[in-house]
Amino acid sequence: MAWNEPGNKGNDPWGNKGGNDKGPPDLDEVFRNLSKRFGGKGNGPAGQGFSALSFTVVLGIILVVWGLSGFYTVKEAERGVALRFGKHVGEVAPGLQWKATFIDQVYPVDVQSVRSIPASGSMLTSDENVVKVELDVQYRVVDPYLFLFSAVDANSSLREATDSALRYVIGHNKMDDILTTGRDAIRRDTWKEIERILEPYKLGLTIVDVNFLPARPPEEVKDAFDDAISAQEDEQRFIREAEAYAREIEPKARGEVQRMAQQASAYKQREVLEARGKVARFEKLLPEYQLAPEVTRKRLYLDAMQQVLTDTNKVVIDAKNNGNLMYLPLDKLMNNKSAQTEPMTQTEQHINSSSVSGTRTSVPLSGRPPRDERARQGRE
Repeated sequence: MAWNEPGNKGNDPWGNKGGNDKGPPDLDEVFRNLSKRFGGKGNGPAGQGFSALSFTVVLGIILVVWGLSGFYTVKEAERGVALRFGKHVGEVAPGLQWKATFIDQVYPVDVQSVRSIPASGSMLTSDENVVKVELDVQYRVVDPYLFLFSAVDANSSLREATDSALRYVIGHNKMDDILTTGRDAIRRDTWKEIERILEPYKLGLTIVDVNFLPARPPEEVKDAFDDAISAQEDEQRFIREAEAYAREIEPKARGEVQRMAQQASAYKQREVLEARGKVARFEKLLPEYQLAPEVTRKRLYLDAMQQVLTDTNKVVIDAKNNGNLMYLPLDKLMNNKSAQTEPMTQTEQHINSSSVSGTRTSVPLSGRPPRDERARQGRE
């Protein structure tokens, strides 16, 4: 039966034995009842009920719960930013740590992972063209405290700085450079511009890399730009082929030049030495010529004729009287001697000779006329 139902007598937890509600319960009576439950005697005022032992037990339990609630773990890739009553007191290393609950606060921040923020949009170039560009910025946190508290949102600040830097760089470059050859320069310029914008804010992060993704022209002129890019690629390919051909031909040309220079130098030295030899020989011959001009002149003539006729295979006979002129094929005779191992057929050589009778004489290969011819010539 409930304590406030009719007929319930003496069951009022607030000590109202009469069953009639005569006012609020007596606090002293309540504390005495609680003291009895915790082992007190229930005599005297309420403060004596909670003895030193009860207070110590309750306080101990509270301290144990408070102490256990302060343990926490910082991961290996993280660093903790510790605050005491809202003031920065340092960083917390990885591992199992303890903090004073309700006094200290620790915010873990990942400082090893590489994060990325994309940026894209249609932007105006310096030659008043519109191009669609995409950029991906990779960064890492180096100062957790600055990353958390130097700005309201460091990621948002970096995103806005990236968009501003990209629009600035694109606006100072031409569309052809953005689509083709100037991509690396645009990437490096955007990187420098982002760092310049972020420097005064001190966001506690560093840029690891900036990836400039392929830019696209507007869809209306995409085909024309594709043709232009193909033409530029062909131009670069032809240039590379020409450079390869030049690298192949140049060493050969240099070698040929070196060879011709050496030949010219050798020819020059030979001519100089021959000229000096002729001068020296002339200087030795001059005194002899002055002593005996006729003899010296004749000797020089004979030496010159001997030198000239040494390399010829013709035989010249000076016939003072009219008669048959015999021709001796000495060159063929010499060739026949060098080919003695091969079978040879004896042939006759017919020669024309100018004579008084105007006859043609047949001479054997040996060069000696036949016996009848010698007899006829003797009679004449």
